[in-house]
Amino acid sequence: MTMPAGNARMMSSDADADARLPLARPGDILALATSSDPWSPAVDAAITLAARWGANLTSCYVDPSLRHVDDPDLEPSVLGLLLQPRGEDDGECAAFASHAHRLGVREASWVVTRASIPLTLRVLGAWHDLAVIERDIAPGAHLFNILDEAMLASRLACLLLPPDWSTDVAPARMAIGWNGSIEAARAMHRALPFLQEAAEVRIIDGQEPHASDDDTTPAALRLDPLDYLRRHGVSAKSLRLDASPQQAGAALLQEAQHMHADLLVMGAYSHSHLRERVLGGATRHVLMHAQIPAALLDTHAAPRDCHCKRADLAFAP
Repeated sequence: MTMPAGNARMMSSDADADARLPLARPGDILALATSSDPWSPAVDAAITLAARWGANLTSCYVDPSLRHVDDPDLEPSVLGLLLQPRGEDDGECAAFASHAHRLGVREASWVVTRASIPLTLRVLGAWHDLAVIERDIAPGAHLFNILDEAMLASRLACLLLPPDWSTDVAPARMAIGWNGSIEAARAMHRALPFLQEAAEVRIIDGQEPHASDDDTTPAALRLDPLDYLRRHGVSAKSLRLDASPQQAGAALLQEAQHMHADLLVMGAYSHSHLRERVLGGATRHVLMHAQIPAALLDTHAAPRDCHCKRADLAFAP
């Protein structure tokens, strides 16, 4: 949402190039592939990132018959009896490895899953740092279950591509949803590999986080996000944006569009020992309507069986 000059307060932080500190980038990237002829957008994007960051790459083909199955507790052997996805093709494996190596990826492998996407992510997520997923790999409700499994059970950062995405993921302008919470701070920290490569970074500062039972961090201990980014060699500006929780998702997207952002960073946190895990309204709006890639970062460091909060966009309560 473009705000009048009187309602938007801009702050900036300058950063020196030599302030960039050595940073651990994702060493293992997973792409959920939906086609091999041509290579699907997630594969192309993952190849670009793996080549740029010197990461290993796994592309996992998901048969259409498995893309609507969202029960992560089914065993792969059971699914193998119920469904008949296509088998692994040696020629396809060789073609993918050759294609990835030609574009600069040092280690690349092609696998075919016979399990649901959530279960596949639970298994492969243990070996990877980042998953690249196409938004239209599954319809809305199934997509949220996939992301939920990736972030909560596997602790995977997710890069979600909008439909018909056909360009490299090399963001020059990035928007960060921010509300001053611990979750937002963790998301910013995990996004540093992207942020350090961007020419322009805008922190879209939404509402103050609501007090919660597990948020006991004194305000005095919270770092200034502009100062934090400066320490890592990232020059950023901050825009104060007033929006209600109901308008937060749309407002964030409008502001990202206004600055011509090509990547949006969001934090998420989880809820429920009963596995009643739901993405909040603001997150749903952003994920379903964003026309640019969205980096959705799990930010909860607690064990899976903890009593946590409902998954939602760190920009809004």
